[in-house]
Amino acid sequence: MLFDDDLPDLDTATGYRGPTACRAAGITYRQLDYWARTGLVEPSIRPATGSGTQRLYSFRDILVLKVVKRLLDTGVSLQQIRTAVSHLRERGVDDLAQITLMSDGASVYECTSADEVIDLVQGGQGVFGIAVGRVWREVEGTLAQLPSERAEEDDELVGEPSPHDELAMRRQARSAG
Repeated sequence: MLFDDDLPDLDTATGYRGPTACRAAGITYRQLDYWARTGLVEPSIRPATGSGTQRLYSFRDILVLKVVKRLLDTGVSLQQIRTAVSHLRERGVDDLAQITLMSDGASVYECTSADEVIDLVQGGQGVFGIAVGRVWREVEGTLAQLPSERAEEDDELVGEPSPHDELAMRRQARSAG
């Protein structure tokens, strides 16, 4: 089903560390780090503020990461993905769950009604769709089995890196050694 409006409210104070976001979105840590540094998908709960700090991604961030991954897997260019992500950022979470992204391999289209799907397909060009509501449920199911943490206002001190955060463990070993 392309359009579904029965999605739950989000907890905006719960975040997920990089390795958890990677597993939920199906991407590598290197992709996550690159996309955060280049501004494609930045963590909205807690950005990195220097070496050793932990980024904290929201559910919505992970949803966008998974959509970006799906677009890349279908051959959409990074430039078109950046345009699509910029458009998604301008929309509210409720709207985000209602859209389906369509592509003919060269462009990405937003589709919000069944009538629009028909209009796009009648052009004779092959298209694929990503039902963001379905991706939402996939991310939600995956994150239910992975660790999360609450964002704290006074989160200045960073403790030991998570055993799942390979990059932080390597940095710590390099600086100790």
